[in-house]
Amino acid sequence: MTSTNNPKKKLIEVAIPLEAINGASAREKSIRHGHPSTLHLWWARRPLAACRAVLFAQLVDDPSSHPDLFPTHEAQEIERKRLFGIIEDLVIWENSTNEEVLDRAKAEIRKSCGGELPPVYDPFSGGGSIPLEAQRLGLPAYGSDLNPVAVMIGKSMIEFPPRFKDKPAIHPGVKERQFYRNAEGLAEDVKYYGGWMRDKARERIGHLYPQIDLPKEYGRGKATVIAWIWARTVPSPDPAFGNVQVPIAASFLLNSKSGQEAWIEPIVDRNAKAITYRIRHGGAKSEIAAAKQGTKAGRGANFRCLMSDTAITPEYVKQMGRDGRMGQTLIAVVAEGNRSRSYVAPTEDQEAIAFSAKPDWKPETSLPNDPRNFWTVDYGLTTFGDLFTDRQLVALNTFSDLVHEARAQIETDALAAGLSSDPTPLREGGANAKAYAEAVSLYLAFAIDRMADAGSSIATWASGGFIRFTFARQSIPMTWDFAECNFFSDSTGNFGGAVEWIVRAISEFQPRNNGSLRQQDAQQVVLPDIAAISTDPPYYDNIAYADLSDFFYVWLRRATKDVFPDLTAVLAVPKSEELVATPYRHGGRTGAELFFLNGMTQAIASLARQASSEFPATIYYAFKQSEVEKEGLSSTGWATFLQAVIDAGYAIVGTWPVRTERSARTIASGTNALANSVVLVCRKKEAAAEVVTRAEFIRAMKRELPAAIAELQAANIAPADMPQSAIGPGMGVFSRYKAVLGSDDTPMSVKGALQLINKELDEYLGGIQGEFDADTRFAITWFEQYGLGKGDYGTADNLARARGISVESVKHAGIVDSAAGKVRILARDELDDGWEPESDGHLTVWECLQHLVRRHEKDGTSHHTAVLLKKIEAMAEAVKDLAYCLYDISSNKRKDAKEGNPYNALIADWTELTRQAATIHDTSGDRQARLDI
Repeated sequence: MTSTNNPKKKLIEVAIPLEAINGASAREKSIRHGHPSTLHLWWARRPLAACRAVLFAQLVDDPSSHPDLFPTHEAQEIERKRLFGIIEDLVIWENSTNEEVLDRAKAEIRKSCGGELPPVYDPFSGGGSIPLEAQRLGLPAYGSDLNPVAVMIGKSMIEFPPRFKDKPAIHPGVKERQFYRNAEGLAEDVKYYGGWMRDKARERIGHLYPQIDLPKEYGRGKATVIAWIWARTVPSPDPAFGNVQVPIAASFLLNSKSGQEAWIEPIVDRNAKAITYRIRHGGAKSEIAAAKQGTKAGRGANFRCLMSDTAITPEYVKQMGRDGRMGQTLIAVVAEGNRSRSYVAPTEDQEAIAFSAKPDWKPETSLPNDPRNFWTVDYGLTTFGDLFTDRQLVALNTFSDLVHEARAQIETDALAAGLSSDPTPLREGGANAKAYAEAVSLYLAFAIDRMADAGSSIATWASGGFIRFTFARQSIPMTWDFAECNFFSDSTGNFGGAVEWIVRAISEFQPRNNGSLRQQDAQQVVLPDIAAISTDPPYYDNIAYADLSDFFYVWLRRATKDVFPDLTAVLAVPKSEELVATPYRHGGRTGAELFFLNGMTQAIASLARQASSEFPATIYYAFKQSEVEKEGLSSTGWATFLQAVIDAGYAIVGTWPVRTERSARTIASGTNALANSVVLVCRKKEAAAEVVTRAEFIRAMKRELPAAIAELQAANIAPADMPQSAIGPGMGVFSRYKAVLGSDDTPMSVKGALQLINKELDEYLGGIQGEFDADTRFAITWFEQYGLGKGDYGTADNLARARGISVESVKHAGIVDSAAGKVRILARDELDDGWEPESDGHLTVWECLQHLVRRHEKDGTSHHTAVLLKKIEAMAEAVKDLAYCLYDISSNKRKDAKEGNPYNALIADWTELTRQAATIHDTSGDRQARLDI
């Protein structure tokens, strides 16, 4: 395959079935069993469905590239729809291992790429989603990342499963079976040796995890503990009780479910200067509310002393933490009951056993002094080891040591099963007994990281009856009461469960080509020949990847340093080169922004220089919602990232918003937030790019952007996604120039270009209003000014006359109500239930849209909704245009998301409704539809 000077336009540069991709991406969030994300936690992974679809559309030719085969616009649209159908099948989760679907996609890619399957490279591979999906499509998959944790995750997904594909399990007593497919043998051995580790660990430290004696109300007898609930303590600030450690607990509530309420009641004995705890069930609402409050006395670290009722201030808590005087006390025990949880008061024996644990090692890696993401440092928890109790440390050390023992045992068993004794290690491409043992041990090390996530003193007890893990958010907060899980139970956080999650993920791997992933700075990457680039870089200052991943690295390093001596050569994850705008590392926001811009520009410029011109590059960018809410689509992070891409030598030819939340749906109404991320489609900038003035840029944009927005509308891009989608063709105009100069001859910034693109979109949506009937144009203007509220008749009369009609005309059309000198637009629930478009002598676009939205709100993409769309077929395009206008007015101008959501949801389903309507040939006899409407 050779590069050409005039590469063919790819599908992603023209259109993609965005709603199908977003729907599958949103659904994927609820998929847990077997999903690769359960192998090991990584932050902000891209949805696999989106990665799969983007790669396909990036490599497959758009029909317009083949005018000999598709000479007309209609023929191209038919072919595009066929390709859309492949993508719509491809993104369905259940099809992610469907070989027929995958082979169909693979054949299409091969056809568009001269009979060869091009390699895909991701220089910021992170959680590995893009290389994994490239491999799933049958493509050679390559990736790299600076972060050793990300590299290990990537290798475990795309490098090792192909190496041991279709191999049988080797553990003793393996059952005879005809064949093993894909990574099934590997998964089976991980499960077996995980069980072996659990048994060995129980022999060594099982005494630290005793059962609990159940009280009478739970039937007495012994029960396995699920979690020990602890509260942190500080000395009472009152000198009279200064030696008493008092709890600082955010909540005493154990179960908030109606009829099953359980909570902790502290019993204070001031004479004895002691606090004990008992479990209460039920109780008055005031008691439940008080339990939910714990000893909190406001936001943050504000508490009250149970002994003296004096205030415990944040400054006091911090001082006690720094002085080493913050302790912990057992306040409840949660045990496995008969079909329900048992909540038991703490005992001195249970607490004493926990305190008897003495670890021989703890991670000494310092927590970063980053108050945005790490909140424990101010309270004396300054190392990653400080985030664990002594019993947790003993358990994690024991399991980590057992990984090394398991590795030796696996190698012995693999040799006995007939694997080669060749000493080549896994990291050097080995596929022998030694390498196989190392691969299995890596997955077992991942199980320890899952344990650490559930089993730190940052994990808390949720009153819904479960443990909330350390990384419930992309930071490490300070917690005041915490849940210590039982690694030997059958409930949340246990080691067996951690292994099972990993086994299910491995079992679903379907390695259809080889993969390779290495540790490398993205600025130094050397690409394979004719490689397609698809990547998901760090997002400005959204996530502190390196700092956060040290939480896992300290344990991975302990368990795998013999397997990956180079990856684990340093004590902590590399940070100085990490391309993230982290203010604390760079002397503030300005320095961090400059570091990010320069580094990202250099990295992307290196890619652009090496990239094949055969394919566009695809680059994901995730929006930080809080920033966008303040600054809009010209936010600093977004503009800085776009600037880096353009400065690197790329022209941006498309932007596709990828959602993992179904905010487009009426049932999920609330706010129409921007998409979670945007895929930038980039081509190398022409070497002969020219410099133009601001006026020339604006003229070019006015010539080209309206047609591009119309194409996006024709593709049924949801109104909520239109601002981000329109950036693509707008930036396509801006970024094809070497520079756009302002009146002072300084280059226009990306931020300035974004503002002009947004303005042009507003003008476009305003301009299409002139194509509607006069009554509809009146209603649009009135709605923009008053919403569904009332306005003066005189104002309405003037507005109507300016459009050559009267208020009575708009009233006759069934749009407004006029009474007592006031005018208001009719709400949808006030519309005539017996309305029929065929018999309406005063039919308007407004009326057609509102009736269609009402039907869609009630029935969704039902037959009845499709019938109504069929009846207004002649006005359908105008109705769709009006939906875009009213969404823009509702959500962006009036800030009324509740009113805007139904218009957005209708367009999101427009493709499906149109498809159904096309199959309806006669609506006159559809009596039931007419009655329902």
